[in-house]
Amino acid sequence: MAPMSDLAIEAHGLVKHFKTTKAVDGVDLAVPAGTVYGVLGPNGAGKTTTVRMLATLLRPDAGQARVLGHDVVAHAQEVRGLIGLTGQYASVDEDLSGNENLILIARLYGYSRAAARSRAAELLHAFDLDEAAGRQVKTFSGGMRRRIDLAASMVTSPRVLFLDEPTTGLDPRSRNHVWDIVRVLVDDGATVLLTTQYLEEADQLAERIAVIDHGKVIAEGTATQLKASVGTAAVHLRVGDPAQRPTAAQVMAQVLAAEVDLGADTTTLSARVDSARAAATLLPTLLDQGVDVAEVSLGQPSLDEVFLALTGRPAEDDTPTEEVA
Repeated sequence: MAPMSDLAIEAHGLVKHFKTTKAVDGVDLAVPAGTVYGVLGPNGAGKTTTVRMLATLLRPDAGQARVLGHDVVAHAQEVRGLIGLTGQYASVDEDLSGNENLILIARLYGYSRAAARSRAAELLHAFDLDEAAGRQVKTFSGGMRRRIDLAASMVTSPRVLFLDEPTTGLDPRSRNHVWDIVRVLVDDGATVLLTTQYLEEADQLAERIAVIDHGKVIAEGTATQLKASVGTAAVHLRVGDPAQRPTAAQVMAQVLAAEVDLGADTTTLSARVDSARAAATLLPTLLDQGVDVAEVSLGQPSLDEVFLALTGRPAEDDTPTEEVA
């Protein structure tokens, strides 16, 4: 845990109800300044409600939170002057061009006309949107819309940026572009709180990760610490014939004395083990049983396996538990 003076975001016991639904149930967070902090969880876990409370858009029913030392309830106006927020859905006017949107937002923040035009041009260039600057946003691709959203949240160069599932629905190329932008922002000194349901995104970007489920933080640490918490190694297996997967699963369970997880692909299996030695006899045993092994590997557990071990369900589970505010 970082020293208190080094924390950009602090939350203690945050609670939020929507009628009879407890969307957030005592969330604690400690986000070091100048880092990307990941909040990982499935749809409905409480991620968006937590972000809205931290960004002063929702008042907590209980608990306290501070952003850069300012209480989000008592000093909400000061917090708003220091943060940026990119939500899950486009926050810009689709009938305006990208350039017009950024100029409008800059003017609302008090920029002069000349300064607003200059800031808009700077952001359009930084987010690789120069060529589309004069086009209506409704003609943008999904990746371009997310980039103009990010640009809009950066008009005032916020010291803390909340990114709520910024790459949902994007293709891999657009997602990588957003990741590059996030890395640049942090290199420039910003603190980013990133909510996501994508395991790879949290693994790639976040220095620390809070796993949240049913409105509670159920684990927190670096990606390496979280992976180590569910086993020192993981065996990944792919069979050549899907019909042989049940046999392979039975052999893996016996040899490794571990629970076997069946992948979404009908040819894949995995199991967590405490020692690499336990996997040494797996391949010969599978071959003796006539299993056609296409691929076998031993490595660190993935964040997907961490989430499954912690919650009993994959991170992409769409079961709703969070009411939209």
